[in-house]
Amino acid sequence: MSITPRLADPNAAAHERVYRTLRQQVMHGELAPGQSLTLRGVAEMFGVSMTPAREAMRRLAAEGALTISNSGRIATPELTPERIEELAQVRALLEPEMASRALPRVHFALIDRLAAINQLNQEAVMNQDAVAYVRSNLEFHRTLYLRAQTPAMLAMIETVWLQLGPTMRALYQKIRRREMPQHHRHILAALRAGDEPGLRLAIRTDVTQGLRHLIS
Repeated sequence: MSITPRLADPNAAAHERVYRTLRQQVMHGELAPGQSLTLRGVAEMFGVSMTPAREAMRRLAAEGALTISNSGRIATPELTPERIEELAQVRALLEPEMASRALPRVHFALIDRLAAINQLNQEAVMNQDAVAYVRSNLEFHRTLYLRAQTPAMLAMIETVWLQLGPTMRALYQKIRRREMPQHHRHILAALRAGDEPGLRLAIRTDVTQGLRHLIS
């Protein structure tokens, strides 16, 4: 008896590619707050049919990365000060906890990796590249939190990062500072010292201070 091989669904593969790429663009602030998207435009951008584009955008909307109005307009989030404050509080609760759980598994090679990412972060500041800043900043945090081995927490915080991505890009474009805050250096120092209370404080300060500029 011959068995006919099961063919992969091309729409599923296309949907996953569109979803992952758009998700990354939103999280890293490559799209501005309130930027409109259309199904046709996304389908043409990725060279796919309307079906995978539609499914990807629905999935992103469910995660808060996109908003869909009653009229059907699709856009990146435009956050109110109240919403920014709420998301900042979520970060302040979850991220110090993940950092604390990561600390016993931190080794010198990881600290060196974090320091290298932080250097990229500094270069982005010097070049006033807001997207590169957001990307390297999130990579710094994610690299540390992966050591916590808390996938549910990481999934939750990535949803928060998704919602904040475009707004964070707008913030850094607005501030245009040439020197980055010292919070990442404080995080690295606490990791080297094995200082759990200091690590919690440095993480909490880092994830909330920048967002206060938006609220004020």
